[in-house]
Amino acid sequence: MDRSSQPGRAASHDDASRMEFPRRPLVIIPTYNERDNIARLVPAVFEIDRRLHILIVDDSSPDNTGEMVLDIRQNKYPDRLFLLSRPVKEGLGRAYITGFEWGLTQQYDFMIQMDGDWSHNPQDLKRMLQNARHFDFVIASRYIQGGGTANWDWGRKLLSRSAGIYTRRILKSEFSDFTGGYNGWSHKILSRLNLDSIHSNGYSFQIELKYLADKLGYRHTEFPITFTERRSGKSKMSFLIALEAVWRVWQFRFHWQRGHYGMKSPGQNQS
Repeated sequence: MDRSSQPGRAASHDDASRMEFPRRPLVIIPTYNERDNIARLVPAVFEIDRRLHILIVDDSSPDNTGEMVLDIRQNKYPDRLFLLSRPVKEGLGRAYITGFEWGLTQQYDFMIQMDGDWSHNPQDLKRMLQNARHFDFVIASRYIQGGGTANWDWGRKLLSRSAGIYTRRILKSEFSDFTGGYNGWSHKILSRLNLDSIHSNGYSFQIELKYLADKLGYRHTEFPITFTERRSGKSKMSFLIALEAVWRVWQFRFHWQRGHYGMKSPGQNQS
């Protein structure tokens, strides 16, 4: 569901500034044993737009993904490719929070979540950046008209669809793709959230972030994509990660109603 401005409104200085946004977009890619995929994905992302930078958040991959990223950075992209190495696996959600915090410190104005296994098509970054001009956060959706999934079995499709329906009913937020992980966030949203209060991972992390941004009144849009199963390697998704979302959504709702998130006021800690 789009939260767009009313038609016929006169153009303003803010509108003009928005058309130049984002000036410094950052793509955040968490990795664990994604050496082969990342070697091809990094140049594919950089070909999309000269403004894009990439941050790889690697959990000390045994296949030496991190070392390979450092080699690529040194030899090809010293000013556009960056690496954060974590000593142990802490989950997808914590990887993104680590990336968001780094991006805020480095003053990136729009941050994009992206899988490192080619499930997310780099070409869709073009529409992500175009939509960022007009909306505070952007969702690349599998479940609006024109979107879909490729190479999924019926069980995975059922699980994903059911999770979305269940979440919408509990949280009363009308996202077509609540659990998808290809999303873009403006600096002003991420700097307002108390990221330390978010402890969910996997499916539930994607849900929690969208829910909080929606409850805070930020404008969003969804555009259609085709999500494709990974090119190589083993999926990190598990039954336990999916199960976490079942009880977490009730926790999100309770914490919001009780004011447990401790959001910052607009403008606080923003540059």
